[in-house]
Amino acid sequence: MELVYIFFMLAFLSSFGTSDFQGDALYALKLSLNASSNQLPDWLRNLVNPCTWTSVTCVNTNVTEVSLSSMGFSGTLSPQIGVLTTLSVLGLQGNNITGGIPKEYGNLSSLRILDLENNRLSGEIPDSLGNLTNLQIFQLAFNDLSGRVPDRLFNISRYNFTGNNLYCGLNLPHHCASNSSNPGGSHKSKIGIVIGSIGGVIGLICSGFLFLLWKGRLKGYRRELFVDVSGEDDRRLAFGQLKRFAWRELQLATDNFSEKYVLGQGGFGKVYKGVLADNTKIAVKRLTDYASPGGEAAFLREVDMISVAVHRNLLRLIGVCTTPSERLLVYPFMQNLSVAYRLREIKPGEPVLDWPTRKRVALGTARGLEYLHEHCNPKIIHRDVKAANVLLDEDFEAVVGDFGLAKLVDVRRTNVTTQVRGTMGHIAPEYLSTGRSSERTDVFGYGIMLLELVTGQRAIDFSRLEEEDDVLLLDHVKKLEREKRLDAIVDRNLGRNYDGIELEMMIQVALLCTQASPEDRPTMSEVVRMLEGEGLAQRWEEWQQVEVTRRHEYERVQVRFNWGEDSMLNQVAVELSGGR
Repeated sequence: MELVYIFFMLAFLSSFGTSDFQGDALYALKLSLNASSNQLPDWLRNLVNPCTWTSVTCVNTNVTEVSLSSMGFSGTLSPQIGVLTTLSVLGLQGNNITGGIPKEYGNLSSLRILDLENNRLSGEIPDSLGNLTNLQIFQLAFNDLSGRVPDRLFNISRYNFTGNNLYCGLNLPHHCASNSSNPGGSHKSKIGIVIGSIGGVIGLICSGFLFLLWKGRLKGYRRELFVDVSGEDDRRLAFGQLKRFAWRELQLATDNFSEKYVLGQGGFGKVYKGVLADNTKIAVKRLTDYASPGGEAAFLREVDMISVAVHRNLLRLIGVCTTPSERLLVYPFMQNLSVAYRLREIKPGEPVLDWPTRKRVALGTARGLEYLHEHCNPKIIHRDVKAANVLLDEDFEAVVGDFGLAKLVDVRRTNVTTQVRGTMGHIAPEYLSTGRSSERTDVFGYGIMLLELVTGQRAIDFSRLEEEDDVLLLDHVKKLEREKRLDAIVDRNLGRNYDGIELEMMIQVALLCTQASPEDRPTMSEVVRMLEGEGLAQRWEEWQQVEVTRRHEYERVQVRFNWGEDSMLNQVAVELSGGR
């Protein structure tokens, strides 16, 4: 079964290699944006399926969303993105991107949302963008664009061209073109131009004001340019004790979602640290693309489900904020950040996680997942269990975050049958091969998280190729366990400050959780009992017997394969040496 898992991993990775045009297009975008080594580190052209890359969303292996807002890019837009005909959302707002908008973007036939505002784009808007018949939201505000706006773009439901030197139709100034509903096409736009001609003096004053505002000379006023949504809505506030936050409230709390307040970023969006007016520290998760018609009701239903999942080892949801194009979740700020941070990213002088704390984290995480699987109705499957999603409160107690978000993000997609969400190295083999998740896929992810906790290492580490063949942490630990080299498994930061018996027990639980067959894995309630010292010995003995049988079978297959290979080579040699 280990061989089966490796096969599925290789098949999954190789199916998105250098020949995959989606990966090539996205990698070209990374290069053109001049992404640094710290930006988009998992966008690796030859190694990883682009559907697993940060800020990329796929449906049935087709790239549908790319959201790279406020990441500090300073390069240009790659025309190669034009080949992504399944792309429905492209968000690059809040960067310092220069150059023009490639005409190839007019080939993005599925595009619904194009957000390029708050960059330094120049040149004209290509006429080809008028071909985007599915485009519903087009944000170009606050760039350095000039020239004429193609007439067909005024049929878009919501657009904003404010802060550019654009004109429409009659070569008249159009610095502040925006629409939040449907302007009724170019007809109404031209009526607006006539009215604007009558009030030309007022228009010039307004244009001058906006120009000064854009150039930063009225910085004190620029912060007030926002679209707000009322905080409380009694018609929708039917769930639990959740607060409905206003957009402006969260905008102020995070300094307009400043990059310096980013705590992390994943497939669901960015997380920002914030401080409310009453000095309460919060974490704001800004979800990727929620500008879908009718999506708010489904979103609130799922939030309702998550809000009733209350457990000491689950991250508590404080509130929610919705606007026509934004969905944000508000959580308490976790003072000690994540387990992944404490294992691999601590700064000089910060304490490492000691062994007793790691034991508490293992048990607390197991109890949180047990609650989601066995005490929630309907049950909640996490689908991305890893050290980065286990947070630590002020007492270093484990708090599982991001639970329910996989379903929350998928709930509006009625056409989705299978969609793999998660992080490579943490994804169970059956989930990779079928796209179907269950509680046992979470158990597999938990087992990998345990190995992270014990070793301090990442689930996939290509640097190990220099010393051995085991890129996967799971294979690396299995090998060392067979060789009885437990001292080589444990995190070096612990030194010798750990209990050898407890270490062995934790590794055994991890290996039971990461068996290739989901039916063979324990439930999370069984994991809790094993960590508490009940039932592990018998289950481990059974597992070892099965592993010995599997290894013998694997060796027999290898012998047959090698024999067949040698025979084939000999046959070829005979044929080559024969008469010609």
